[in-house]
Amino acid sequence: MGGREGGGVNIFVWHVHGSWMTAFVQGVHEYLVPVLPSRGPDGRGRARTWDWPGNVVEIGPDEAARRDVDVVILQRPAELDQLGAEWLRRQPGEDIPAVYVEHDAPQGAVNAMRHPAAGRRGVTIAHVTHFNALFWDTGRTPTRVIEHGVPDPGARWTGDLPRAVTVINDPVRRGRITGTDTIPAFREVVPVDLFGMRSESIGGVDVPQSLLHEEMAHRRLYLHPVRWTSLGLSLLEAMHLAMPVVAFATTEVAEAVPEAAGVVSNRMDVLTAGIRRLVNDPDEAAAMGRAARQAASARFGLRRFLDDWDQLLAEVTT
Repeated sequence: MGGREGGGVNIFVWHVHGSWMTAFVQGVHEYLVPVLPSRGPDGRGRARTWDWPGNVVEIGPDEAARRDVDVVILQRPAELDQLGAEWLRRQPGEDIPAVYVEHDAPQGAVNAMRHPAAGRRGVTIAHVTHFNALFWDTGRTPTRVIEHGVPDPGARWTGDLPRAVTVINDPVRRGRITGTDTIPAFREVVPVDLFGMRSESIGGVDVPQSLLHEEMAHRRLYLHPVRWTSLGLSLLEAMHLAMPVVAFATTEVAEAVPEAAGVVSNRMDVLTAGIRRLVNDPDEAAAMGRAARQAASARFGLRRFLDDWDQLLAEVTT
């Protein structure tokens, strides 16, 4: 087994989800990240808007097959079936240990929710929430739940702006999945600022990553109108910022956001009453925000996340 001093291993992993990846690469390992001249989705290389450590190494297709790789992290079906073999000249799971990180809740009819890595030899599926593990059919493929970990942005909340904020990338394309259609109803009650990539057509702003947390922290509360996704990292980041939360009680939210940290319900009347109350009562908002930060720090801290990954990586590479 290769790796770095201190027990690290050499991990081949595509840069797919920037926020998750930023947490993942904070460990002791060497992270080999595919890069192409186009820096398209199959070779984005190092992040340009997040702060990544020096042990994240860009690697081109000619070099990839020659590098010592202990494990490949897969995140998309194409990596399992095509890209992994093309880049490494080895089949993930068969010729090299592989972990498939499933970031998303399954789409479609419940009885047809079979995971693309189900039944694959030598592959372990790592879910990011217990909800996803329950809903995906993974057959006999070994599975693990490694909940999110968030680099702590600090308790920055001031709430000086009596507004709500929500962060949704591609809100138009994702539509009902992210609850984009509910934002106008919330805006009838209080002002709601929408931040996210490709949100401008519905009044949103693409805030640079370097400014996002500071801008969020000025708003009185965080609105999470999502119907059907994994537990959003922006929600956990808001909780770390000490922001109170108003959210639908869907997927993993009901377990991740305790009662003291915000208003969680599937009733629009309860949520709109909560959002109005928090905007008008900064003291209650502050108290809920403190509870939110405490809950997020205890359950979704970076150290626990990295420890869980170290344990799984040791298992699959031994």
